[in-house]
Amino acid sequence: MKAVVVENYDAIDGISIRQIDTPGISKGEVRVKVGAAAIGFVDGLKVQGLYQTKDPLPFVPGTEFAGVVDAVAGDVSAFKPGMPVVGMTRSGALAEYITVPSAALKNLPPQVPFETAASFQANYLTGLYALDARASLLSGEILLVLGAAGGVGIAAVQIGKLMGARVIAAASTAEKRDFALRYGADQTIDYTRADWRDTLKELTGGHGPDVIFDPVGGEVSLQAFRSIAWRGRHLVVGFASGTIPALAFNLPLLKGGALLGVDLAQIQRREPGTHTRLMAQLFDWLASGQLQPVVGKVVPFENFREAFKTMQSRSALGKMVVTFG
Repeated sequence: MKAVVVENYDAIDGISIRQIDTPGISKGEVRVKVGAAAIGFVDGLKVQGLYQTKDPLPFVPGTEFAGVVDAVAGDVSAFKPGMPVVGMTRSGALAEYITVPSAALKNLPPQVPFETAASFQANYLTGLYALDARASLLSGEILLVLGAAGGVGIAAVQIGKLMGARVIAAASTAEKRDFALRYGADQTIDYTRADWRDTLKELTGGHGPDVIFDPVGGEVSLQAFRSIAWRGRHLVVGFASGTIPALAFNLPLLKGGALLGVDLAQIQRREPGTHTRLMAQLFDWLASGQLQPVVGKVVPFENFREAFKTMQSRSALGKMVVTFG
């Protein structure tokens, strides 16, 4: 089969599609013919060896995928060949076939395209875990989403609206702000402007945001926290800016505010009950049509580098998706 193979941690141009063996099946496993795989910001860091954990070389990148069951182990009864599924794993999704434990898969509602499903789980689980389990966002509260046009940012915009919040989307270009408005944001802010905190103060009537969803980091994070409402919650989701901010401890004291970490990689292991509950909620929303995940640019497998480069340039609207066949 064909797969993207990372043989050395390298720039995107140094990674290529190779012919490798189709994976076999062991006890409890399912092999899936991949229809689409998603590329996120973390995937770009992993192939370059820049992420906080490193996959052993060589490896096939990609954590999210959707496709059709190709074969199952004899002890697996929940899935049958031909069933559409969606899955998430540590790596291996940028290939024509992937083998995973059956627990890594979920049945895909028939009305949901592979491209939509592949871009769904990581971003929307991160958004719901952050806003529900960490921040306890309440209906009527003000939610500020930084980097609102990115994959995880636009997920937070949509979930915030489903939870009844008033959503202010912060993004760096008019195109990105219009994108956020199309997917439910109530208002937008250009956080590249020197006076953006004055605009935020005006929009919130001096109250400030009750919850800040922050996948950006850098100086904008520090400025956002300075504007947070009393007893506000600042969700630390990531550092797309490339800079990890250092917050003076007197600011949380003066604001009565809280910094809350959000790490998708640890949710299932450390909070399995919460993980199960949130996944059930997401798939209920997906099946009912209440939640329609945003698909960014879709590129064919042969052009996978374009997906990585667009994501790394921070010009992506939504999540990048690679399709097969």
